[in-house]
Amino acid sequence: MSEPATPDDLFTFLDSLGIKTKTVTHPPLFTVEDSQSLRGDLPGGHTKNLFLKDKKGRLFLVTCDESRRVNLKALEKKIGAGRVSFGKPELLLEVLGITPGAVTAFALINDRNEPQRVTFAIDAALLKHDVINCHPLHNEATTAISPSDLMRFVEACGHRAIHVDFDEPGEQAPD
Repeated sequence: MSEPATPDDLFTFLDSLGIKTKTVTHPPLFTVEDSQSLRGDLPGGHTKNLFLKDKKGRLFLVTCDESRRVNLKALEKKIGAGRVSFGKPELLLEVLGITPGAVTAFALINDRNEPQRVTFAIDAALLKHDVINCHPLHNEATTAISPSDLMRFVEACGHRAIHVDFDEPGEQAPD
């Protein structure tokens, strides 16, 4: 595997796509609770990210609203996965080039080889915000991006997002 992208690489890539972002720095944030207390008054949707592995070895990155309570059993059906568990930190670093606490949709920049190893799923409610706030490959900053630009980024990385409606019961396989 090549070296993982740096935040500078990420911003250069976003610029090459014509995507405008705004980034603020802050002390390291490791949990949603840290984020809520230290980020200040950043408008928009704030993310919680789950790196998951199913029983068949398939990998998933799930980005949802920070306040979302995630039922893993229900999520399995919505993303078309078998029984899921959290991916180990070593696997997270190997595949997405980041460490726990810095998990972000922007890490898809590091999963660009064919075939991609990670299936990306995003909370449909998160896409209703004017702005989505994500870590830029580390947890000492937050980058605001429009939902449509985030989806352009995901596609430019060779991924297709599964839009998950956490409020709908039942199955909901990939879009």
